[in-house]
Amino acid sequence: MTKNQAAPTQDTAPATTNTSRQRTIASLIQTQPSVLLLRDGEVVLYRRTRSLQYQCRFKLSDGKWHRFSTRKASLENAIAAACDMYDEARFRQKLGLTHKAHSFAQIAAITLVELRKQIDASSGRGAYNTYATCIEKYFVPYFGDKMLEELTHTDVREFEVWRDRQMARKPKTSTLNNFTSAWNRVITTAVERGYISERVPVPKLTAKGLKGTARPGFSEEEITQLLAFMEDWQHGGTRGNEHEIRMLLRDYIEMLLLTGMRHGTEAMGICWKHLEWHTDKGVHYLRVWVDGKTGGRWLIAKHRAVDVLKRLHERQTDVKSIVFEDIFATRVPHKLFRLSDGYQPVSLNGTFRRLMRDTGLLKNSEGQNRTLYSLRHTYATMELLRNSTDIHTLSKQMGNSAAMIERHYSKLTATMAADRLA
Repeated sequence: MTKNQAAPTQDTAPATTNTSRQRTIASLIQTQPSVLLLRDGEVVLYRRTRSLQYQCRFKLSDGKWHRFSTRKASLENAIAAACDMYDEARFRQKLGLTHKAHSFAQIAAITLVELRKQIDASSGRGAYNTYATCIEKYFVPYFGDKMLEELTHTDVREFEVWRDRQMARKPKTSTLNNFTSAWNRVITTAVERGYISERVPVPKLTAKGLKGTARPGFSEEEITQLLAFMEDWQHGGTRGNEHEIRMLLRDYIEMLLLTGMRHGTEAMGICWKHLEWHTDKGVHYLRVWVDGKTGGRWLIAKHRAVDVLKRLHERQTDVKSIVFEDIFATRVPHKLFRLSDGYQPVSLNGTFRRLMRDTGLLKNSEGQNRTLYSLRHTYATMELLRNSTDIHTLSKQMGNSAAMIERHYSKLTATMAADRLA
């Protein structure tokens, strides 16, 4: 190298390498055919410009062209791969399957997207969240890359053993019904998308489990004790917004007792715009729209529920400027159960447990812990016993079937007719 010659820089090396590689690709392309017909012209093997790997396409009995990459640069290997793909696609079609297999995880992912769209649009039942949990937490981790159409009865039974071990308990029938519904959603998605045929026998999950026990409710005397206790208890609390949460819990408890609505999705989803007056024979009734586990429905609240609404209206700074008598007509979109600054607690369960502890009402006479759901059970019991509400009407109010109401409260039906039976 002379003094005036510049030393080669590092930047020139990649260019030389790329040029050499391009020449190699060009040489290989020139020595192998770019298009080849196989199986009497049923399969077309071809290679795109400036690509080493062969692609293939073929037409099945559905009249559509299906294209795949063989992922092979060698002509001999590409021919073998293309023929295998063609044979497998035809075989799957004869069995009523799609030409391309989809794993359980792939089908589950599509099912979850559809479920979440319905949840976000509030067009789906509240149970859809439970279905999504079953799919994410149990189905996908266990079945994963397995093919839905290849699952056997043994596979499903072994899954159920694994699931029960993960749950650390034997599930009740209500829980198994959720798993069955979630399982059927995955199968329905596969059929609707054409991933499997309706003729493919996919094993079913077991739907029969332990018999559910009645929810622990409150007696009429205990409810009177609870309501009186909360009058002073709501003013306690010294940490953060505990004082305001206590007041919110009091209103929440009373509304559950006065309507029978489900706590959680149904109750916490109510907005001011979901309240309206229903007039019948000159009498105003408070009507509430709820949307949860079994879909949307109107229910009628006890007259005393108006007092609860007035307390909530007075504390919420963004609606208190509206005259209460005009609040329903204004169609305010804000949530009903929230703090003065608009924040809605994720859950009131912890505060409710502390309330039960403070009142001494945490456990019933059989030692069962009471929960917020106990208020719904109490509502049903009071309606059947004290108000003699018929089962059909109560099922419409609570969003349950008449058969379910009768099954869970059958021991009360004779008591309701005591005056006629005695």
